[in-house]
Parts: sequence; structure tokens; C-alpha cells
Amino acid sequence: MTETYADRIGGLIRDARKHRGLTQTQLADVLGTSQSAVHRIEAGNQNLSLEMVNRIAEALDSPIISAGAHGPLHLRVQGGAKLQGSIEVRSSKNAAVALLCASLLNRGRTVIRGIARIEEVNRILEVLTSIGVRAVWSTDGADLELIRPDELDLESMDLEAARRTRSVIMFLGPLLHSYSDFNLPYAGGCDLGARTIEPHLQVLRRFGLDVVPTDGFYHCTVDESVEPQRPITLTERGDTVTENALLAAALSPGVTVLRNASPNYMVQDLCVFLTHLGVEIDGIGTTTLHVHGVESINTDVEFAPSEDPIEAMSLLTAAIVTQSEITIQRAPIEFLEIELAILEEMGLNFEMSEEYVAANGHTRLVDLTVHPSHLKSPIDKIHPMPFPGLNIDNLPFFAVIAATAEGKTVIHDWVYENRAIYLTELNRLGARVQLLDPHRVIVEGPTRWRGTQVVCPPALRPAVCILLGMLAARGESVLRDVYVINRGYEDLANRLNALGANIEVFRD
Repeated sequence: MTETYADRIGGLIRDARKHRGLTQTQLADVLGTSQSAVHRIEAGNQNLSLEMVNRIAEALDSPIISAGAHGPLHLRVQGGAKLQGSIEVRSSKNAAVALLCASLLNRGRTVIRGIARIEEVNRILEVLTSIGVRAVWSTDGADLELIRPDELDLESMDLEAARRTRSVIMFLGPLLHSYSDFNLPYAGGCDLGARTIEPHLQVLRRFGLDVVPTDGFYHCTVDESVEPQRPITLTERGDTVTENALLAAALSPGVTVLRNASPNYMVQDLCVFLTHLGVEIDGIGTTTLHVHGVESINTDVEFAPSEDPIEAMSLLTAAIVTQSEITIQRAPIEFLEIELAILEEMGLNFEMSEEYVAANGHTRLVDLTVHPSHLKSPIDKIHPMPFPGLNIDNLPFFAVIAATAEGKTVIHDWVYENRAIYLTELNRLGARVQLLDPHRVIVEGPTRWRGTQVVCPPALRPAVCILLGMLAARGESVLRDVYVINRGYEDLANRLNALGANIEVFRD
């Protein structure tokens, strides 16, 4: 078998495995081999007999030799249907990836219950398993068990998976306690413009980490004699920056004080998880955290991340744009209060149940019933702020909502350079979105939505906004290459179909 042919076969096997939602370790278990062997096969570094190719094809229920069998996924939407019924909010995507990275701190057994089965989780899992972490899904696919080896095999890291997710940057905090010299590939993710990692480095330098960018990698060295001697003030109140600081502080004995920390939902979930690992944290939910670090962590832990407020906002938006009545169960109200206050001022009619507590024992939940409403544009512009302000990831949904409202709405996305530009794709569905500059749009409603064909933009939330507009559009729409949506949502099309939508998942 030539090297070129081995590379091609390895790529087909990798694509088929990802399509089946399996990690390298899971496929290895089915084949009765090791994860490292599967990694070598997919990298094109393993000679394969025809018998082995057939075994892999059978395990993956995929004709491996038939190239092109698994092209990109598309969605065909028959718009105009009313939605009805109830739907539960699933666990947080952003909390899930933080907890996966945090599992590197623990030498014991980590079980994450109800973790989101999404592409972003799959990418981080591929990275973890490629460096030796054992990952086993429960029989029903709801829970994930992770066991870190004594020594990680960083040289075998799945670079393709690592470069497809920005979350890999959160490996820095855990790894600096285990290795004095290591490389990490550049972080990827959504195309949202320039996203510097300097705030991460500013924090982690206080723990002895020095990072030098090289060709496609961050080369990291650690001075183990360096420990924070005074409170650390984050220059950016970012979510992943705060999480990286927490991961570094957890294994730094003594008390680390973090000021201007993000108190957002995924950060609170990570804090609660760390307390289950024996790390005491004062100030959870505030901008000042006192982290009582420990020498080592070796404990068996089970944890259920809380529900995703961004998914809750997506479902809320689906009800609004289709003029439907649905009940959104298990909505994390603490992280939706500003959004609901703005929507109430715009005229949204909704009801909330009494509050109850999530499975993590910390997050407040409600059941939210949305009624068809006549909305008017708000007087002031809509813009995000760090929590407890309007969530930056919820801002794009207001473009779709504003398109259904009477009047003009200014939306100011001051955080990302490119994301507002993608919102103009709603114009293809009949909306009137005017781009003022890379950060601001004016949306004029109401909209007579019409079906069309759109290629999915390379940004998660604007892509979902287009799908939601298609639900309201007359006639047939096609949204092509929806991988970016699958990065953050689990089986969204079929879950919307359960409420009465008409969405077909297909390939060319």
C-alpha cells in the first residue's frame, strides 16, 4: 500500500468514524485494538490488509473504499409551519468543552452526565483520546467517562481536530502543571475575525507559562518556580480566559485571587465542577474569585453540566419568528433575564413557572411558555455586555426577532469583527438588514419571509439565525453544509421537527 493510498484510506476512515459519532477509543474497542493504532491508521501511518479494511467498514457501517460517500450535510426546510408542544433545553455546549479540558486535571475517574453530543465535543474528545485519555460513552450515549493516563502522549495529538476548535486553547491551564515544555496547535473555531490569545497569555504568565508562536504551533515553556504573588486582574473579562485561569489556579497550591473574572454560565459550571474535585472557590457567580488550589487531584467524580441558555434563546426565537406557542423546559433563567426584559418591552407575551434547581445543584431553571405576539422595535439599540448583561452569543438572535418586529432596530455587535456581516444573509430570505460597519446593522421589520437557498456561514449563531428565518419563510429553503450548526447543537433539525417543523436532513 503506497503512502498516498494509505493517507486516503485513513482520511475516509476518520470521516466515517466522525459521521458515526465515535471517538478513536470507541472504534478501537469495537476492533479489539488500541486507540493509538486507530490514530496511526487515520494518519496514514499504518499498513492495512483488505481484511482489516473490511472489519473497519463493518464496524462503521460504511463502504470505506467508496470515496465521497459522506459529503457535507444540508437541510431542506418547508417553511410556514406552526410549532407547538414542549421541548427541553439540553446541556451547555460551552460548559461541556470546559469540563472536558478540566478532566485533564484529574488523575481519577471523571464522569460527565448528559453531556452534549455535538461536533465541538467530538473535536475535543478526538484530541483527548489521541493523547491517551480513555473516553467511554454509556450504553444510552448520555454519559461520558474519562480516565487520564499518568503520562499524556502529546506527540500523537490529533492536529486536525485540534485546529478545528478554539476550545483547545484551554489545554494550556492544565498542561502547564504537567509539562515544562510542550507544543499546542493554533486554535480554530468559528470565523469571527481576529481573536487574540494575549489575554490568556497575560494570565498564564503569572503561573510561569511562556508562549512563543512558531509555524502553526504555540511553543510553551514553564518556569515551575513562578507562582502568583498578588491578585491577578484579567485585562479582558472573557469566558475562556477565566476558565484557563481557573484551570491553572486549581493545581497551584495556596490562594489565587482572580479579579474581573467572567461570572458567565459556563464559568459557574466549571467552578462548581472544580469544587467537586476538592478545589475550594469563593465568589462563584461574581467577578472576584478566590481559588484555593491543591497539590494534586485524584478523585472519582460525577457531574452534570447545566442547561444551555443559548439553546434556550434559539428555541425562544423559533417560537417568535413562527408565531407559535411552545414551552421551553429547563431554561436557565439567570442567564436569560436581560434578554427576556428586552423582549417584554418589545411586546412578547410569555409565562414562567416557579424556579427549580438544575442537576448541578447550583443553576436556577424555569419552564418558559411563549405565546404568539405582535412585537415593536425597541427604543434603544441592542448590544451585548459581559454577564449579567445580554449574552454576546444571544445577540444574533435579536436580528431575526427584529426582522419580525414593527420598526427599525439597531444591533451593535462590538465584540467580533465579522459576525454582524453574516447577519446580512437574512436579506436572501426577505429581511431588510443594512450593514452600517463591521459591528453594526439596522434591521427593519416586519418581514415577509420567502424561501431560498443559502450556504451556511462559517459562524455558529448567524447560521442558526438563517435556519430560524427559513422556518418562517414561505415555500422551500435549503441551507447547505451545516457542519457549523452541528458544532453547537445536538440533532437540532429533528428536535424542531418534533415541534411541528418540516426539516429534511440530506446529502448531495
